[in-house]
Amino acid sequence: MEKTDITKSEWEVMRIVWTLGEATSNQLINILSQKKDWSSSTIKTLLSRLCDKDFLSVEKDGRKNIYHSAIKEQNAYNMSVNRVFESMCCMHYGETLHDIIENIELSKTDIDSVINLLKKKRDTAPEKVHCKCLEE
Repeated sequence: MEKTDITKSEWEVMRIVWTLGEATSNQLINILSQKKDWSSSTIKTLLSRLCDKDFLSVEKDGRKNIYHSAIKEQNAYNMSVNRVFESMCCMHYGETLHDIIENIELSKTDIDSVINLLKKKRDTAPEKVHCKCLEE
């Protein structure tokens, strides 16, 4: 696993930090022990890993550890999605996007934005995407 890969459990921690803006280890332990029934040692391990991966930064305030996101939320999502697409054959991008769009909830504004982007992208799109899996 690369430094930029984070686990489902680590995403849980990050979403809470992004939502709160910052959080103490005690806040995170209270929230996650109730939400996920995780032990404090599990949560502390996740916090340590996220700091090692540069997703979180920590500052000491007396005896308290205060955690801040070291990466913008949307940047983390983009990085994660891009890593998924980098691992698949480009001939399957369209089908994968179709499945994603069909199975997630989007606002009307989001849908309009995607439609406009696709209309612009269509002007320069090839007739067919060619496999690059065997190319260097």
